[in-house]
Amino acid sequence: MALHTVEKIGGTSMTNYPAVRDNIIQTSRSQAQMYNRIFVVSAYGGMTNRLLEHKKTREPGVYALFANNDSDWQWSEALTDTAKAMRAFNATLFEQPHLLKQADQFITERMEGVRSCLLDLQRVCSYGHFQINEHLATVREMLAGVGEAHSAFNTALLLQSEGINARFVDLSGWREPDNLPLDDKIRTVFSRYDVANEMPIVTGYTQCAEGLMQTFDRGYSEITFSKIAELTEAREAVIHKEYHLSTADPSVVGEKNVKPIGRTNYDVADQLSLIGMEAIHPKAAKGLRKKNIPLRVKNTFEPDHDGTLITTEYRSSTPRVEIIAGIGHVYALNVFDQDMVGEPHQFLEIQQLVQEFNVPLLAKEHNANTVTLYLDTGLKVVERIQARLERHFPNAEMTSRKVSMVSVIGSDMNVPGILANLSTALAERNINVMAIYQSIRQVDVRVVVEEDHYETTIMALHQALIEGHQYDVSVA
Repeated sequence: MALHTVEKIGGTSMTNYPAVRDNIIQTSRSQAQMYNRIFVVSAYGGMTNRLLEHKKTREPGVYALFANNDSDWQWSEALTDTAKAMRAFNATLFEQPHLLKQADQFITERMEGVRSCLLDLQRVCSYGHFQINEHLATVREMLAGVGEAHSAFNTALLLQSEGINARFVDLSGWREPDNLPLDDKIRTVFSRYDVANEMPIVTGYTQCAEGLMQTFDRGYSEITFSKIAELTEAREAVIHKEYHLSTADPSVVGEKNVKPIGRTNYDVADQLSLIGMEAIHPKAAKGLRKKNIPLRVKNTFEPDHDGTLITTEYRSSTPRVEIIAGIGHVYALNVFDQDMVGEPHQFLEIQQLVQEFNVPLLAKEHNANTVTLYLDTGLKVVERIQARLERHFPNAEMTSRKVSMVSVIGSDMNVPGILANLSTALAERNINVMAIYQSIRQVDVRVVVEEDHYETTIMALHQALIEGHQYDVSVA
């Protein structure tokens, strides 16, 4: 039986090195307890935004400026600014000059190597026989990997200075001649380490033949993390976040009203990922689930708390609601066509046309002549989708509007009267239910309400379905 754990540290936590050192690595541990732990690290908070583009605002970073190619020098200036920001962050971490010099040399070598590579690529593609668009996916992967290499190198260096046998494990593919498949690469790399006596600090990005970013984009670090746990047959996989996985968002319902969830299962984790509240990327969870490896989600700032344990077989001993979560801004795209009656293929064709835009589909429903799709995207994309559907179905009436979707989730919600309690709680707050969906498996109920009723809906449902019950959701 495996003795080791594989643990992932998120970007916000990584930015606070003292918390990582004292609460996650726990350098005060005895030698006997120090090892048998593999740490997979994200880039420092904000660095991947600088290297690629801002995740929320879409403000262009180095990659976006290079890809748009409006100016040959804009991306180069952004690369210089990002390297300066990395070195400035190094200065906050390293008090000893010789360690700071090593950290700065590492990042300067990487960033200047990237610059040379991109300039060479531009020169090659200027001849016309090579198209730069064919290489952009590779450029994106290379830039993303620099962020994780920066944080992993620094962390290993800092831990070594404190007498810990830490090892920087670079999966980013820098100057490597071979491009192995993901599984082969992880097996090959980890065959070199003795985790009982050394502590691998691993880049969250892995360069591999499949191209992680082409499939998972910025969810790649969780894929790396889960694959390492799966292929090394870890005892447990652990994710360290800056918050607990709780019964609701404490900023909405109040910290005094929420509780950490002590136990749940991968089914619940899947439902959370659908609405963007990921405990773990669903494709990352797949390998853990199949290998029956438990996943624990811990709060970086409460190291003594056991966190949330996610397993395959768990089912709450008492049917209950575990989490209220949702998305405050969703577009409901409605297609009404009376010619659709008796033509089931038309519904499938509508869904296929929408999915070609590669937008998250949160829910869908249809009756005899109407299809409604709930899309997690922006107005411009919705307008493009609607225009395309109008060309294919000129006789249909199409509307779109912004709404909110709130999910009531639990490992076993076979609670008599749950829909009545839910409706009553919202009616008492004068909230109109625009649509409601409940699966026969009794793991989630999704409610669609007006956009400006989002937070009020979460508060009302949390109070009625969780706070109003005597059982403690933090106890398995």
